[in-house]
Amino acid sequence: MSKVFIIGATGGVGSRLGPMLVEAGHGVTGLHRRPDQADKLLSAGITPWLGDIMFMSVAELAVATRDCDVVVFTAGAAGSGPERTTAIDGEGVIKTVHAARANGIARVYLVSAFMDAGRAQPRKDGFEHYMKVKRQADNALAQSELDWVILRPGTLVSEDGNGRVNAGLAISYGSVARGNVARMLAALIDTPAIRREIIELTDGDILVPDAVMSLQR
Repeated sequence: MSKVFIIGATGGVGSRLGPMLVEAGHGVTGLHRRPDQADKLLSAGITPWLGDIMFMSVAELAVATRDCDVVVFTAGAAGSGPERTTAIDGEGVIKTVHAARANGIARVYLVSAFMDAGRAQPRKDGFEHYMKVKRQADNALAQSELDWVILRPGTLVSEDGNGRVNAGLAISYGSVARGNVARMLAALIDTPAIRREIIELTDGDILVPDAVMSLQR
């Protein structure tokens, strides 16, 4: 079993992923910004680590992830402004790459964004900045030597989902339940043979284990 560090452990995807990994037998540490979030993580069997990815240095993140085998980045600024988007969705990923490299952690999983998102809507500067930053973060991770997986979900909806998805290298755009994103991440972590892949994800008709199996080369 792996030791997994989740950046974004209290968010919509991370809060679902952590307990799934614990149930599967992994050791899980979760980064959280507020001290009052620690008890909830502990009650789920997750080791809390207090810190804010927006302000943490690479050295501090390297200390936090030192004993881990896997890092999952599922944090996001959630529309809270361009500065926070740059610092969290962009620079946070770059810090993660450097910290993983410093600790010899090969496996990094990044929750990114489906590049078709919002294309049918009027252009808004904040969203365009978000998409630009997400693309730059993807590029930084993909150009590294790490055994990365970039998961690009469609429009996120706040449901647990039914465990059925559509996943592939290039699929039609759609929405996806946050619970299904978490299930997909958990299954990918348990399938280390899938590496250095960019995977698009929406809700669909295929059970997550079968979808992951179909992605193995």
